[in-house]
Amino acid sequence: MILFYLLIGILAATLSALPLGASNIAVINTTLKQNAKQAFKISIAAGIAEVLLSYYALHCNKPIKAFFNDNLWVQISIVIILFGAGSFLFFKKQSGHSTKKSKITQSKYATGFILGIINPPVLIYWVIAYGVLNNNDIMLSLQSSFSVLFLFFLGVYIGKLFTLYFYSIISTAIKNKVQNISLVINKVTGILLIVIGFAQTIKLSII
Repeated sequence: MILFYLLIGILAATLSALPLGASNIAVINTTLKQNAKQAFKISIAAGIAEVLLSYYALHCNKPIKAFFNDNLWVQISIVIILFGAGSFLFFKKQSGHSTKKSKITQSKYATGFILGIINPPVLIYWVIAYGVLNNNDIMLSLQSSFSVLFLFFLGVYIGKLFTLYFYSIISTAIKNKVQNISLVINKVTGILLIVIGFAQTIKLSII
């Protein structure tokens, strides 16, 4: 029965990671521009960030929910950033020369962790997810036994890791079939960000 919490963690994290977000796009982008091995490094770190976000949401469930409900500007800022970044990438011209990047930018582990941890929509998701679990008599709190919490958060990590790995596999298949893929990566990434921005706008209008 205790393994049930492992499966719940995997399912919850998979549902969290399936919608296109910053981590997903980074994995797709890295797979297409470099290789799946580099993209997997992003997935490893993003999985750790997902565990930390889910733990924080469990620890501060009510304050987080109240903060986002009382501060609409946070969600509006997210939409503006998505539209801005998407438009920049879509209209960015192809550069003929490459510039040197800092070590922090080159580190795929750092990229995965930063993109995973600075993710308010995912934090909101986990607040809602815990509410749904508790409403269905799947009680989970920091007072739960160590084995329950360990298996649940292990499931969260596995779910995030393998969902991002799934995106990497799909990207590899595309990379092998499409010629000159690097020429369209920025435009595709920009479109994805803009679509996510529209989705967030619709969500705000419904709320």
